[in-house]
Amino acid sequence: MARRSQHSMEEIKEMVLKAAEDIVEEDGFPALKVRKIAMEIGYTVGSIYMVFDNMADLIRHVKGRTLDDLTRELDQVADGDNIEQCILDLAKAYLSYAKRNYNRWTMIFEQCQQENGDIPDWYKEKVNRMFERIENLFCQLEPQQPREQSSLAARTLWSGVHGVCMLSLAGKLDMVGVSDIEQVVTMLVKNFLAGWTGNARQ
Repeated sequence: MARRSQHSMEEIKEMVLKAAEDIVEEDGFPALKVRKIAMEIGYTVGSIYMVFDNMADLIRHVKGRTLDDLTRELDQVADGDNIEQCILDLAKAYLSYAKRNYNRWTMIFEQCQQENGDIPDWYKEKVNRMFERIENLFCQLEPQQPREQSSLAARTLWSGVHGVCMLSLAGKLDMVGVSDIEQVVTMLVKNFLAGWTGNARQ
């Protein structure tokens, strides 16, 4: 490792975030402690708080990077003429990301004591960016619907997909006799879209 004096504040910030991500990936969110990060990068705790306001700020930035990573993965899903299929493909990509990055993915939804308070605008923008494509597809599916209704429908479906993913990856879906998570996600998406389009056209 280079000597401390050779790192700029921006470089230290990147080192902290990368070390934090590695800790979460390997040991889970509960293992993320500022002293552990400091040991990993060879800096003091005080140095970390020179680039982050507090632990809540650091945690929020780690979560934000995961949201960016997830959004990039969803952006890789190809467009097509069949909007329903594209929505289903996005749901499957979401499931795939959650499987491969379970600890980082679950961290997004973990609330810790340090994070009490208002959610910063830059973080809300990342959340909205993740939903942007699915919301646009819902708007294309039923263009006569107000944008607000399409956005609500998109986020409602995604809440269901997320819930199924969470239960499955936590090993709790087997308790209700379901073993094929992709089949469940497919059924959920197809039936939700059938209901949404049917109700919207009445």
